[in-house]
Amino acid sequence: MERLSEVFIDHPSQGKVADMMLRLGVTVRGGKAYCGTVELSDTAIGRAAGTDRRVARSAIDRVSNDPILSEFFAGLRSIALLSDVAPMIGCSTLEIIPTNASIPGILADVSAVTLAAGMSIRQAVIDDPDGKSAHLLIVLDGNLPTEFIPALRQCRGVASLILK
Repeated sequence: MERLSEVFIDHPSQGKVADMMLRLGVTVRGGKAYCGTVELSDTAIGRAAGTDRRVARSAIDRVSNDPILSEFFAGLRSIALLSDVAPMIGCSTLEIIPTNASIPGILADVSAVTLAAGMSIRQAVIDDPDGKSAHLLIVLDGNLPTEFIPALRQCRGVASLILK
């Protein structure tokens, strides 16, 4: 997000905190940071970002005092990503690394292959933390039959795939 870079250009440690909060979906409302409805302490945020509580507090204040960032961070929401626990719930994870994330239809093509395999998608998340290293995580109900892997490799925009 360009506005984030502008606001924190002269405050790299605070920018590091803001980047981490963005990646994790930390909401900022009323000068406080939240994960869902759980209020996060400045100390915990600073520790997670590799800074201290004062830097975290300054970053949260800077976000709160900027109308654009305040509105943006107030609208963030963290989600439970199932990819790492997929085997525990009888699912598998398909990770797609695109040739170019801006190619339209990557998710549609991959979804069509999973449909042809008779698989249900439990969750699909496109993770693009820095705008340059996007990947698509798809949690499937059960295990994808191996005969569908070549079809997935042929989907538009797929550079590589990892099946877990």
